[in-house]
Amino acid sequence: MKSKKVMPDPDDEAADLGPRSIYDTDTPEDDELWFLPPEDEESQDAFLPPGPRVDQRLLFDPRDWRAAQSELSSELAELAVTFGALDERLRSGPEGWTHRLALMDVSDLGWWTGDRISVDRLALWTGLRIGATSDDVQALFRAGWAVRRLTSGAAPSTGGWETGLTAFLDRMAQGMEDVPEAVADLAEVMRNAEGLHPVTQAAIAFHAWRALSQGVGQDTEAAIVAARHAASMGRGGALFMPLALSGPGALRGVGEPLEKLSAWIRGTGQAALAALLHLDRISAWDARAREATADLSGRTPPLLIEALTAWPMVSAPLAEELTQSSRAAAQRNIDRFARRGLVREVTGQGRYRVWTAAL
Repeated sequence: MKSKKVMPDPDDEAADLGPRSIYDTDTPEDDELWFLPPEDEESQDAFLPPGPRVDQRLLFDPRDWRAAQSELSSELAELAVTFGALDERLRSGPEGWTHRLALMDVSDLGWWTGDRISVDRLALWTGLRIGATSDDVQALFRAGWAVRRLTSGAAPSTGGWETGLTAFLDRMAQGMEDVPEAVADLAEVMRNAEGLHPVTQAAIAFHAWRALSQGVGQDTEAAIVAARHAASMGRGGALFMPLALSGPGALRGVGEPLEKLSAWIRGTGQAALAALLHLDRISAWDARAREATADLSGRTPPLLIEALTAWPMVSAPLAEELTQSSRAAAQRNIDRFARRGLVREVTGQGRYRVWTAAL
């Protein structure tokens, strides 16, 4: 009987030849061929020419922010009520109140941005352009710009975001083609956010400008742009939404849109409430000061009361400038106010002293 011839196994032959070499490889399976596209159609489409597709998702998707706004509708309504009360209070109050809140808010904002300009130094800089040193002159420039933008001028969205924001940020542009790239990018983001509540839009503008701008003062710019835009929900009494009067909670939101918007609404609501309470105290002080100085003659006492109402901190040179009186008259009336318990000195120094209303 003839035996059947069996073909030799290559592996057995390799075993007979000796141990495996580092160059010996096994026949690859199909799932090990990394250079082949996946079998599902969607993944195969991503590998079609000209190559893998770029992620086309929006950096600030308005759908996510709209969903977050719906989730926080109750908190947003409470903020609108608080800001409405602040807006009405400022509409019926003296013009100096807005300036006072702006100085305080910008000074508190500086502790978050790192500029850390105290209210008294900011008052001296904005009122007399003095007090700068070589170490913090740029920080004072940024703080002064912030106060001016919070208290005067058009909002950043006036006339369209491209032109309005360019003017608001002092970015000179001769035509639309000359608009800075970061401004154009933010304008596109804000166009996508049309239809959302101004508070939500302000939160988007704040976080978007921090992501898009590469300047040194982008944090200050982002906060001031957002503060002015959020106030567009009012009736013109409040030119800006306070952000930092109760701490920088509104500015520290991170994560998903829901977390960012929640921190923004909570923080701005606390700041607006702090502004309302402060205006109550300054209004009560104003009435008390006018009653306590009714026996004083001359025009300086009432002008000094107005100055102390509009400025959180006042020095003798600044009081001289604001009341348009002599240095001696300004100092004399400040001393009278101090003896009657209307003002208090805050530096504890013999020179370069600063006073504030004794609220």
